[in-house]
Formats: sequence, structure tokens, C-alpha cells
Amino acid sequence: MNRREFIKGTLAISAASFFSPTILIDGGNRAMAKENLSWWQKKSVYQIYPKSFLDTTGSGTGDLRGVIKKLDYIASLGVGAIWLTPFFPSPMVDNGYDISNYTDIDPRFGTMADFEELVAQADKRGIKIVVDLVFNHSSDKNQWFLESKSSKTNPKADWYIWRDEKTNWRSIFGGSAWEFCEERGQYYLHTFATAQPDLNWENPEVRQALYDAANFWLDKGAGGFRIDAIVYIKKPSEFKDGIVDSEDGLSSIHNITAACDGILDYLREFKEKVFVGRDIFTVAEANGVKPENLSEWVGKTGVFDMLFEFSHVNIMFNRGVEIWHRARLYKLSEWKKALSESQIATANSWYPIYFENHDRPRSVNTFFPSGSDKKLAAKALATILFTLRGTPFIYQGEELGFENAKFNSIDDYDDISTRGNYDLARADGLSDKQAMKFVHRFSRDNARTPMQWDSSKNAGFTSGKAWLPVHDDFKACNVEIQEKNPDSVLNFYRKLSALRNSSEVLISGEYEELYPENEELYIFTRTLGDKKLMTIVNFTTHEVKMPITGGKKIIGNYSDEKNYLRPTEAIIYEF
Repeated sequence: MNRREFIKGTLAISAASFFSPTILIDGGNRAMAKENLSWWQKKSVYQIYPKSFLDTTGSGTGDLRGVIKKLDYIASLGVGAIWLTPFFPSPMVDNGYDISNYTDIDPRFGTMADFEELVAQADKRGIKIVVDLVFNHSSDKNQWFLESKSSKTNPKADWYIWRDEKTNWRSIFGGSAWEFCEERGQYYLHTFATAQPDLNWENPEVRQALYDAANFWLDKGAGGFRIDAIVYIKKPSEFKDGIVDSEDGLSSIHNITAACDGILDYLREFKEKVFVGRDIFTVAEANGVKPENLSEWVGKTGVFDMLFEFSHVNIMFNRGVEIWHRARLYKLSEWKKALSESQIATANSWYPIYFENHDRPRSVNTFFPSGSDKKLAAKALATILFTLRGTPFIYQGEELGFENAKFNSIDDYDDISTRGNYDLARADGLSDKQAMKFVHRFSRDNARTPMQWDSSKNAGFTSGKAWLPVHDDFKACNVEIQEKNPDSVLNFYRKLSALRNSSEVLISGEYEELYPENEELYIFTRTLGDKKLMTIVNFTTHEVKMPITGGKKIIGNYSDEKNYLRPTEAIIYEF
């Protein structure tokens, strides 16, 4: 049987063996005409961690002028937007996600004039600048919090969440989610670090202040927002202890507060006050939102344009709780199911496709077995990234196939969540060596090592001392070297991006998975009318029999073609 006959005869059967009939009938993929799509649906997005992108001053920290300097490089990837992680004034306890002023630029990143120039220069290249909003919490150095903690009678006294008694909730970064404040004689809630007190969204003045901040950046020319940790803004109506889930005697705040009842009321108001009437896109970080609930969160009936949900990147953690030393082995079929469920759930809206960001370890070390060729793995994941339905998000360095770093000591790590997970592992009885094994695998600093531009000192990132060590492979893996190699990961990304940008099928076509129970291959099709593309990826380190024959090879991560799939091989076929 050739591929054409196989697809015609068994596509619906293979999908039905995995998806429920209800999902197929009521939520099945419906192709959207390209002309009816928005600009952010037709292009990919490039995420920049400014602190690690390019330093133009010798300070050791990247800056906005570094982004301006590399706009042509970014444009060469065919992207339509740049998402910048926070560049606002911050004590940097959590690398900028602890904001002390929502409407200014931290001097280490530059000036407001730099931001305005970045917007203007990016616009000349057809690229929008997307701002990262952190609205669940602020810095404890934010003037709002300084006033709130000063007394119970201050006008901003209830801008944060205060209680006389604490619960047994564990923060995302480890330890109690409550911190005692001597000035008020009360505890305040912090879902993340102690220095990141949670804002009180129950207070309409707080909500309006945040809406005003968002509108400030839109007036400055921002093309949209990525919205951080938004699922935690609504707290339970009753503050009580949760079920203890670790040796520290605490209970995960994620399981207690993520996507609480009533949160959508706040988000609908947010949408009305900020998003409506603007030619922008919004994508929210939403760990804890289930695929079956996505229709309430995204699309015409939802509150955002897209939603980063974590089912496929947190597949190794039970209930999405990232206790690193409790990571489990998972099957490829589970990972494929997570992706397919999200594809189906957003069939009538839109999906942000991603494998990496500033909070995740490098994908080539995460989704392929030990011993896989990392260059082939990077190209294989790129093949999936650009052929799934939705907007691809590329994280800086991903287009070069960056791998995880491996620092020797916990003292070498800057990331606060890494230290929290390390301490939790030691508290649960692991040795330093055992705990470091999980740090090497999951630390957020894996994604935060400086961008590698060339083979010079500090990989061309800075003339000073880099705030975080450059990966030790920078002389073999950098932009300059890959620019010159037509077979590089970088140039493979460019080819895939150009393919997607020019393909009606990849932009608008329906998604359908084949062989969902296969533990070696991920196979899916994109269909628009009588046109069909098929993606096949071998996730093993051995040869696998080709299950389908026929079709025309469009692109692959091997230069030639066999009648079987080689280790980590990825191919796109046309019918």
C-alpha cells in the first residue's frame, strides 16, 4: 500500500483510535483560509532573553541595543515578532520577573529611547516587539508593596495578600509561600520567591493600575504581550492547608491556586480594558489549564489569542508539579498525545508551538534519548515545530541546536528555582551528586547561558565578564560558524521557516496524527483541500521500518533518502 492509499483509507480510523468521537465531531480541525488569518498566525516568533543576548557596553549583561544590532540576523529567520523577556527596573532576584516599576526600562538594559528605536527599527523589517507582562506579582521593592507593608491603614494596604496566619503552601521555588512582615505583623503570600509578593486582584484599583501599565506599552508601539504566570492571579475563596506532598511537610501552591474558579471574570475585564480594538496578539503562560478547557481561554470566545500550556513540556512531572528529582520516565505515545490533544482543542482557535523558552532546559537534551545525535535532534524538533498547526516560537539558541550546560557546583548557578529544587532534593535525602544530576537536567540556567555569536572570547557576547558563564562548546557551536555551513542547524531552521511562510497547507491546514500508539515514530499530516503534507520523525537511536511508502520528499535532516528511517531522522513528504 502506498502513502496516498494509506492516508485515504485509514486516516480517520487511526485518529479515531486515539481521539474520542466527541472531540473529532465537535472539535475537529477545520482549515482556516490564509487570507482570514492575522499577521501573528502567518509568521513565527523569536524569543529573546535580553540579559543573555548581546552586550554592547561591556557590562557583562545584554541590552536593548544588542537586540537592535542583531535585527537583521533575527529577520533572516523569517519571524514576524520578537518576544522580549522583562527589561523593566528590577532587583533581579528572579532575573527581571520581579518588577519594581512597570512603566520604565532598567538602566542595565538601556533607555526608553532605546526601546522606541528598537520598535521603529524592527517595524522597518516587518517585525513587532512583544512585551512580557508579569502581573501575578511584583518585586518587594516596588513602591506599591513598600506602601502596602508600611501599615494596615495605608491606601495600598490591600494591594497585596496578607493574612494573620499562614497555610502549609509551598511556593513554586520551594519553601513556604508565606513570609512574615514585621512592619505589618502579618504574613504576605508569594507564589514564587519571597521577593515576589502576589498582587491582590480582588482589588479593582490593582487591576486598573496593571491595565494602565499594559496600555502604556501599547502606546509605545508594542505589538502584543506574553503574560507570565497568569493562572495564579485568582486565589481560592478559602485559605486552608493542602495535602502534604513531600518530606518538607508542605503542599504545592500550584495544585491549590492554578486556574481557580472566577479567574476568567478578571481576564475578560483585562481583555476589554486593554486588548479589544488593538492589532496585537496575546499569549499567556498557563500551566494548569487543561486542553478541554482551552476554548474558554483562547479564540473568539476566550480571553487570549494563544495559550502556553505545559502538558508536553511537563510530561515527566506528575500533575505538572516540577519537583525535579521526582521526574518520571514517559512514553513517546504520551508526549504525542499531549501535543495532539492541544492541536485538537485549539482547532477552532490558535496554538503557540514551542519546545524551549527561558524557563525550560534545552530541547535536544529533553525529548530525545541519550546517545541521540544532537544536531539531528535539533533539526527533527525544528521539523515538528514548523509543521504543527499554530505559531512557532523559537527561543534564542534553539536555532543553533544549543545543549544544556553542566556547571560543577550549585554555587555556579544563578537561577533561584534551581537552588530551590536542589535544596528540596537534599531535604528529601539525596546526596549532592544525586541532586546535581537533576540540576544539570532541568535548571533554567541551561537556557540562559549567553548567546554564542562567534569563536572569540565569551563567544562575542560581551567584552566584559559575562553574568553567566558561556557554554563550553561555543567555539564549535556559534552563529558565525553555522552561517557558513549550508548543512547547519541554523540554515535548516531558515529553510523550514521559509517553507512554512510560503505554505498554505502548513499555515491553514488541518492536523491529524497517525499511529498514535507507536513508541518509535511521530507521524502526522497537514491537509488543505486536496493538498497534503506528512511529517515523520524517528525518536530512536536505531533504524525503523518505514510504515508508509510513496510521496515526494520536501525536506529532511539527512541529505539522501532510504526506504527506512535512520536514527533521529525527520522527513516532510508532499502528496
